[in-house]
Amino acid sequence: MTITAMGNRRAGKSSSAGRRTVAAAAAVVLAALAAAPAVAAQPSPAGTPAHAAADAGRGALLRTERVAELTDKEVAAYLAPEFTDAPVRYGVRAYRLTYRTVTPQGRPTTATGLLVLPDGGGRRLAVVSDTHGTMVSRTYAPSVIEGKGFGRLSPYLHAAAGRAVAAPDYLGLGNGPGRHPYMDTASAVTASVDMLRAARTATQQQGRQLTGDVYATGFSQGGQVAVALARALDAGADRHFRLRALAPVSGPYDLEKAEMPGIIDGSVDERSAVFYLSYYLTAQNRLHPIYRDPAEVFRQPYAGVVDRLFDSRHTEEEIFKALPATARELVTDGFYERLRHPSGGLLDAMRAQDGNCGWKPSVPVRLHTAAGDRDVPLANSVNCARDFARHGVRVPVVDHGKTGHFGAFMKATPEIARWFDAVQRTP
Repeated sequence: MTITAMGNRRAGKSSSAGRRTVAAAAAVVLAALAAAPAVAAQPSPAGTPAHAAADAGRGALLRTERVAELTDKEVAAYLAPEFTDAPVRYGVRAYRLTYRTVTPQGRPTTATGLLVLPDGGGRRLAVVSDTHGTMVSRTYAPSVIEGKGFGRLSPYLHAAAGRAVAAPDYLGLGNGPGRHPYMDTASAVTASVDMLRAARTATQQQGRQLTGDVYATGFSQGGQVAVALARALDAGADRHFRLRALAPVSGPYDLEKAEMPGIIDGSVDERSAVFYLSYYLTAQNRLHPIYRDPAEVFRQPYAGVVDRLFDSRHTEEEIFKALPATARELVTDGFYERLRHPSGGLLDAMRAQDGNCGWKPSVPVRLHTAAGDRDVPLANSVNCARDFARHGVRVPVVDHGKTGHFGAFMKATPEIARWFDAVQRTP
């Protein structure tokens, strides 16, 4: 590990997934899409408490459901083998929260998230905001995953270390209505702030209290969200919550100058690049005018199916099988040149997510990454640290070496929990 001052393992799947012929892949996908029901918006849950139903404000808690209860030994077993050195001190109790929030356009909607409380550790608890990485299926989200799931590893670890954890599913994942606006950082932040508000109420329902101290972390897409959320909290987004520390892992902080160039120059794994590009372009086109017809961007037969692949119902495995092996095979020659030299709606979409490291934190910050990461290259963290430095703050970049994207997550997360311990002990 080097420190410098400045869902399901995708990498494994992308390298091992067998590639079907284009005709067979298109036929399978089209058949599945024809049979799949549309994703419908959900009404407010039944049994809503009267006080919550009357409160139309953001973060109003609509429903609390217990989804898991584990002893400390069960937590340790759940975290293995991903986290062999996790600081497990307590068992955990996990709850699915349904709460009010807003769409990217500011209209009222609902979302779900996972609240995890340590089974012990006192009545008053600091809270970790833990924002997850890229997920395509709503059933993989932290609050709804069944059995052992990637989305619960970090929340369980941080709760077992003694802090409450608020882990939003984001919009359109979990039991939230509609489609997920992938990489729309602004709406991920509003969903995360509102999840903290709902967690505050739900924790009180369990006879405990959040102190208001927030420790922000997140992985991959969630690393980007964590930095943007920390910035919002540090600027006073909610008077009940105070940022205490920030430690994201391998976030795509610089789409324009690090992540997209990495897709073009091969720094990003080819299969991962196809997956991310497809998800990003189809989601962002609903928010920014990137294209009017998918055929302007995607080659056939992908132009006819790619948007519906990312409907929050298809799994990552299904999507990988239905897409080609390289970005050159996915997009047209003309659009590939647009990726090299972004402009118009594409550039607007990228810049709308970038720039979240351009502020002066008033709390300790560490950026975790890995030189061997071929999903989110290390350059993202280096550029983020430089942005912080331009605002007068030297932020360490913690390089976990030759390990890959998920390897960085597995190495960093226990270390972050222990670092949060140290920060919490600091007056």
